[in-house]
Amino acid sequence: MNQQRFLAGALTLGWAASALAQTARKPMNIIYIMSDDHSYQTISAYDDRFVSTPNIDWIANHGARFTNSFVANSLSGPSRACMLTGKHSHKNGFTDNTKTFDCSQQTFPKLLQQAGYQTAMIGKWHLTSLPTGFNYWDILIGQGDYYNPDFICNGKQLRRSGYVTNIVTDVALDWLSNKRDKSKPFCLLLHNKAPHRVWAPDTCDLDLYNDKVYPMPDNFYDNYEGRLAAQKQQMNIEKDMNLVYDLKMYDPDVHTNNKELEEWGFNNYHRMSPSQRQQWDRHYKPIIAKFKRDSLSGRALAEWKYQRYMHDYCRVITSIDRNVGRVIQYLKDNGLLDNTMIVYTSDQGFYMGEHGFFDKRFMYEESFRTPLLVYLPGGKHADISEMVQNIDYAPTFLQLAGVKVPSDIQGVSLLPLLQRKNPKTWRHSLYYHYYEYPAEHSVCRHYGVRTGRYSLMHFYNDIDEWELFDLKTDPEQMHNIYGRPGTEKLTLKLKKELLRLQEQYDDPIRFKYK
Repeated sequence: MNQQRFLAGALTLGWAASALAQTARKPMNIIYIMSDDHSYQTISAYDDRFVSTPNIDWIANHGARFTNSFVANSLSGPSRACMLTGKHSHKNGFTDNTKTFDCSQQTFPKLLQQAGYQTAMIGKWHLTSLPTGFNYWDILIGQGDYYNPDFICNGKQLRRSGYVTNIVTDVALDWLSNKRDKSKPFCLLLHNKAPHRVWAPDTCDLDLYNDKVYPMPDNFYDNYEGRLAAQKQQMNIEKDMNLVYDLKMYDPDVHTNNKELEEWGFNNYHRMSPSQRQQWDRHYKPIIAKFKRDSLSGRALAEWKYQRYMHDYCRVITSIDRNVGRVIQYLKDNGLLDNTMIVYTSDQGFYMGEHGFFDKRFMYEESFRTPLLVYLPGGKHADISEMVQNIDYAPTFLQLAGVKVPSDIQGVSLLPLLQRKNPKTWRHSLYYHYYEYPAEHSVCRHYGVRTGRYSLMHFYNDIDEWELFDLKTDPEQMHNIYGRPGTEKLTLKLKKELLRLQEQYDDPIRFKYK
């Protein structure tokens, strides 16, 4: 598959130069599609072990696949704030999900709007305050619901019938067709709720992959030796994934040690219409009956949980991919493909059972790394290996639109990479900072630096622990080599780089040499 992509990229270079010259004469539209918790492992352009995503892959095959794309803070609200502002969490003020986003501050949609763009925000917002800087906004309330979700449309609350991924796309396409000023360029933020927990598939996808057995990660039964923070977390599939809430065992005989999650699970079920519940029950009732008969425990139960999780997660991804295809087809049908940038990404990475985990938060690769696929008419049609971060999106969109990038934006425009200019001074390290503790999943606060080969992180306040990984020899991050003999010079070098980044980004929380 990769060889075919590279061949296609080579054959299109001549066309790319021509298309870039043509599109330079008219403003470039932007469609930014972001899903919630979509792992790069479940996009077949990156990894074809789990699920096929032909429509998302279309963006990669006709554009750029970033192979070293990361976030600044692996949590939904903070990640969205970084994307909107082009600044790290400590600068935009939204460090964790207990905060409220200051909607009066500078964001790239406001700057685009001031430059004459029509702007729209549709789908999951999750920043507590209401959107600003948009000609049209139509957002899910809070986390949003998979079935018959509630929205706030330009200030008015309403409930829409159906499945959330279809609805978000319907609203977006309606805005493109009927609600925008077509004499102006547009920037559309299309934000899916899926595949956020609890991974509830559309009724038409319930039987997908029934016979598929998903390969378990080699480190599924990680004992977290030498990693104290990982020992403290509460996002382990075996111990923490709830049978009712997460795995849809909606049955009065199935009980867990978390009554609140059970109640939320049944609330999701009762939110469905009678027709939706009928189709849901047809699929799940046999699964529930077999589960009760089997009385699983120990590793057998853990591995059953993993398979249930993966089946529903991949079904939800299939719905996203189908709707991405609808957007691409709309652009083709309406003559917009030659002057529209299409971005597909996630607000962070996600664990597909690696280390026994689900969720995100840690600076470990599966959480820190995020998919990023970009179609730019006339842009680069190949892999881009430079290290990029979600603070880079804002300056990219601004530069694409010909808007001056404000000096306080901390990210760097990706446009030179997309246009094959290969800047010689590109960054060689990334900064990460996670704040939300104590909170759900009990992941301790930490900051860190990642280079091309090494990852160094410091867990602070509640504990004082360092972790260092050689990603070349230990890509699964199982062996913390911090403090081992022979790593002294490397550790000192990485700490100096970490401090340099903390100073560069003006983070008030910094480590001190002892």
